[in-house]
Amino acid sequence: MTELDAQYMALALDEARAAADRGEVPVGAVVVGPTGGLLARDSNRVIELADPGGHAEMLAMRRAGRTLGNYRLTGCTLYVTLEPCVMCAGAMVHARIKRLVYGATDPKTGAIASVYQVGRDGLLNHRLEVSGGVLADQAASLLREFFRARRNGGRD
Repeated sequence: MTELDAQYMALALDEARAAADRGEVPVGAVVVGPTGGLLARDSNRVIELADPGGHAEMLAMRRAGRTLGNYRLTGCTLYVTLEPCVMCAGAMVHARIKRLVYGATDPKTGAIASVYQVGRDGLLNHRLEVSGGVLADQAASLLREFFRARRNGGRD
């Protein structure tokens, strides 16, 4: 893990905390441009937007695309606090994200390393560079606390 990876993942964790504050599953994402500048950041908004595609990664990539004026995010790095699902991994391949950096693994629905290897298995027309486990303890802790509170009916 580089210092820069930790800095950008910390921004993604800030987004994840904002999602939790809104009652959304605490996942945050940040897109960094090819030259290193921050292009976009967002968090889960599935409930708020009534949108099954309202995952943090999808929203951050949409914002980055609008910023660049292009649906291709060639050379960009996406930082996300949780290993992406199949939908988000597919969108990353389509957008030509160069590098994915994620925090916690998702053993049930993770599509990068845990259940599937979308964008890494050589079956698609684009390969993702992947670094996992960046600030994973903080990301996993946020998720555990969120679901514990939800199971307790909002009582900790």
